[in-house]
Amino acid sequence: MTSLVPPQDQMEMFNVDTRVEIDGIEMGVLENGVPFLTESGLARMCGVNRKALNNLSTNWHLERSKKRGIEIEKMLDEAKHFTNSLFLKSKLNGSEIRAYPEPVCMALLEYYAFIASPAREQAISAFRSLARTSFRSFIYGATGYSPEKKLLDSWRHFHDRIDLTFDAAPVGFFGVFKEMSGMIVSLIRSGVIINDKVIPDISVGITWSNYWTKNNLEAEYGERIKYQHNYPDYYPQSQSNPQAPWAYPEESLGEFRKWFRKEYIATKFPAYILGQMGKKKITNESATKILNALPSIEKKSKQLSSHNQNLKTALNYNPKD
Repeated sequence: MTSLVPPQDQMEMFNVDTRVEIDGIEMGVLENGVPFLTESGLARMCGVNRKALNNLSTNWHLERSKKRGIEIEKMLDEAKHFTNSLFLKSKLNGSEIRAYPEPVCMALLEYYAFIASPAREQAISAFRSLARTSFRSFIYGATGYSPEKKLLDSWRHFHDRIDLTFDAAPVGFFGVFKEMSGMIVSLIRSGVIINDKVIPDISVGITWSNYWTKNNLEAEYGERIKYQHNYPDYYPQSQSNPQAPWAYPEESLGEFRKWFRKEYIATKFPAYILGQMGKKKITNESATKILNALPSIEKKSKQLSSHNQNLKTALNYNPKD
């Protein structure tokens, strides 16, 4: 007997930032900026019964090999949306919902408008409306979601962490977060939402620690030590403050900067970004912008490495902004 249980290689839960219902169609934006339609909203737009859409998405691992699924997956492939699920598990006010992202919505609308027989008038109308604007702009406008506000929130998250950690490392030692902050600035400028769920310095810290141990750098530069690192009060991680990351001898700072520029940014950072994209913590669009911006990120890192300057000045930092 064929199992109807969908594959479980998926998917963490995403919180809904905002949700509205307009003309009976539920839509919203996830905390990572991804616009979506709920299952009932997408079904209504496509002119199909919600149960039919639920069955399609629940059994997608089987349906994708059937005639309808093959057509839909072809459109998803053309949109470079490669996934084992049509929806993102999301949470709204403590309840789980299915959030259908843009490529899935557009593929299903196109299918029911132009391929399915009979064609659904609702799907034709919705597809034409969205063709005149963008899916993202449509939902952002309908929900009142503001990317500009999210960008300001990202700067606040970054500034507040800088304010707490700038002088935290003991004299004679350096902390990873301060040294790789130029990369975070580049991420924010590329449109990546930095918050308590996207913390790239953890990736850098773990990778550098492994490099330090593997190459026995302690024998060359001396022992590293633990120091106190605190997250802002509104971060969930603050519940376990103070954190205890490693601080490294400042004699090894040149080694770190060379490794960070030549190895991490060149090889490890793209893998980190693609991993975040796979987890839907950043959008495909943001990931593309970041990967295209790698040369400038590397240049920025090199500049920060070659000048022994105050980081707050380099980043035009003002905690009162």
